[in-house]
Amino acid sequence: MKRRGKKFREKANKVDRSKRYSPAEAMKLVKENTFAKFDETVDLAVVLGVDPKKGEQVRGTVVLPAGTGKNIRVAVIAKGEKVAEAEGSGADFVGGEDIVEKIKSGWLDFDVLVSTPDMMGMVGRLGKILGQKGLMPNPKSGTVSFDIAKTVKEFKSGRIEFRADKTGVLHLKLGKVSFGEDALLSNFKTIFEAVNRAKPSSSKGVYIRSVTLSSTMGPGVKVDPKKVSAQ
Repeated sequence: MKRRGKKFREKANKVDRSKRYSPAEAMKLVKENTFAKFDETVDLAVVLGVDPKKGEQVRGTVVLPAGTGKNIRVAVIAKGEKVAEAEGSGADFVGGEDIVEKIKSGWLDFDVLVSTPDMMGMVGRLGKILGQKGLMPNPKSGTVSFDIAKTVKEFKSGRIEFRADKTGVLHLKLGKVSFGEDALLSNFKTIFEAVNRAKPSSSKGVYIRSVTLSSTMGPGVKVDPKKVSAQ
């Protein structure tokens, strides 16, 4: 077993591992227990009472009110007047077949790829490349749309996609530890409202089984799922 460093152990000792904290208490601890020299990210892990193998998928998109603290690079594949619309809305890279060819050659210097529906025939040929990186445009994630201006602006301002993995766990980033506690809690609340709306109708029993907050380098802090639901 890998031995943790001295700084980590010092911070971990400040967390009661037998306790389930309220969201506000947990967020305060996460911020207090950071020790890296860079602006750490606040991470959220949620274990859901779903079985993806039975088709119980939990996925969606949500705009974080306080943003992510990261400069999101958005690439758009479009044609005609939608090219100008993408450029005017702040997209970092805009094009049609030229963007497709660049991606074929190995270029992936973007965080989100948006496509208009009429370009998906061309984009579909990039499935193997984009699928491995989780970058393939998809209507369910809001990345296939004719409303390019709205889509680009939302992603640039803090729109994120969430999707439970094959074990029913969600891994999300709430923002940076430099954010105020109120800002982080606002993002936290907004995410859980979206996750609750995405609950599969076939899911029975306890939906949110466990919630853990942590910073990039810091120890995890367990959050009481009942207090999350009450929030």
